[in-house]
Amino acid sequence: MKIREVKAHIIQAPLEEPFAFSQGWVYNRSSMIVEVICADGESGFGECLCHGMQPPQIAAAFIQNCFAPRMVGRDLFDVEVLWEELYNISRPFGQQGAAVNALSGVDIALWDAIGKQLGQPVCNLIGGKFRDKVQAYATGFYRKQGRSYPEEAIREVAGYIEKGFRGMKLKTGFGAQEDIGYIRAVREAVGNEILLMADFNCAYNQAVARRILLELQESRLEFFEELLAPEDMEGYAAIRNLTPSYIAAGENIFGKIAYKQWLEKGALDIYQPDLCSSGGFTECKKIAALTQAYNAMLIPHVWGSGVGLAASLQFIATLPAAPLCMKPKEPMLEYDQSSHPFRLDLINDGVVFRNGFVEVPNAPGIGVEINREVLKKYRIN
Repeated sequence: MKIREVKAHIIQAPLEEPFAFSQGWVYNRSSMIVEVICADGESGFGECLCHGMQPPQIAAAFIQNCFAPRMVGRDLFDVEVLWEELYNISRPFGQQGAAVNALSGVDIALWDAIGKQLGQPVCNLIGGKFRDKVQAYATGFYRKQGRSYPEEAIREVAGYIEKGFRGMKLKTGFGAQEDIGYIRAVREAVGNEILLMADFNCAYNQAVARRILLELQESRLEFFEELLAPEDMEGYAAIRNLTPSYIAAGENIFGKIAYKQWLEKGALDIYQPDLCSSGGFTECKKIAALTQAYNAMLIPHVWGSGVGLAASLQFIATLPAAPLCMKPKEPMLEYDQSSHPFRLDLINDGVVFRNGFVEVPNAPGIGVEINREVLKKYRIN
């Protein structure tokens, strides 16, 4: 089956209430949705991750000017051949970052189209399912103007527990002492039965991170995420094993070559590639193989539209526990609960959350159908 056309849909919507994390304020939710159209008119969809402060037009420019001209007329099933060729042609623009981010959305769209052509979910095509549902933890807890913290966070926790979540991840990185008091207060409010994590979004240096880790040992966090900048591999290796909590990072690490270096260094306990930014299915399966070779845990980062959410579920379904055993440490799904106008609407509510778990969709491709009216409503290009 030949590729007839490749489209870049830039979608964006202003937030009714802006929110902040350690790097600044987010005023819009954006994404770059890739559509690969086959010769028979069938389409596959993918997503290029757009963090809250990055412009989606960067990924679109890569796809429109670098990738699409080399894809049209090619065989859809040459998905790995295309990945390597597109990576190679974009290498001078950067072996990480925007180039791999854009390539991720293309790869997901190709696999979605392949799944639809064969009538199979992507998970069946890349190894099969280790699980039919994935435990979800709630991501949220962004700061908003005029709110009081930690009181607002404690109210938010109660809402997630009522929904059925048994795990959640706090947004931190607002100053070491404030973070320490904040985490302690939330842990005291929820008790020890709730799985609690904290995401610092690269807010600190090694010295400050060490103080935070040591002072929060009694709070029993499952993991501390992105305490340091993604360039500081040596710093991560130095703070790992300071406390019983796991050290996690990876959403700003791109591709198998970069992950190989981190694994060789033994820098992390949990590796967090984002399917929509670290290389799509083709590359992230190789990253998963590397982590398995090092017997390391892989829990993907997930933060985007419904397309990225659905695709990530297909990927997580195929991940073996590290290692397999009677009661393994299973990968989880990061389920963003912050304000997002095109998360579930874009995929016709195609993802089901029940009793703390999200079911892996069984429909062909990434398992969901795109609502083109939503795509049209929020498209800005």
